Amino acid sequence: MFKEFKKFIAKGNVMDLAVAVIIGAAFGAIVKSLTDEIIMPVVGAIFGGADFSRYFILLSVPEGYQGAMDDYAALQEAGAAMIGYGSFITAVINFLILAFIVFLLVRYAKKVMAEFEEEKPAAPSGPTELDLLKEIRDELRAARPDYAPEKGPMG
Repeated sequence: MFKEFKKFIAKGNVMDLAVAVIIGAAFGAIVKSLTDEIIMPVVGAIFGGADFSRYFILLSVPEGYQGAMDDYAALQEAGAAMIGYGSFITAVINFLILAFIVFLLVRYAKKVMAEFEEEKPAAPSGPTELDLLKEIRDELRAARPDYAPEKGPMG
């Protein structure tokens, strides 16, 4: 079983996938930083606040809570029931940016691969299967003049 597992891991596809996951995770961190540190402050400034996490709907406050009612982090830590739509919007924007960048990368990769395919010399075209069968038939006829099969699809 260990040999089988070792063989499975050694396959190129598994290694490529592992590298893609690691690079994807690092790239995700870059996109998250771009969203949190650059895009969301601009969006927040347009909509009246740089901190998007303060956009939430408070459903209930735990008994004995004495903190500020607009402090998302403190309310969350206290166990308040909330709908944090500001964080959700941030996550959606992260996803859209990441999806757009992946789209651009795939589009570029397809373009490069298409150019690479155009550079390949065309495979020499030879006789078709039907041509070869006709040749065999003709040689059989030449070798045996008395050979006269009924006319078929090649005849």
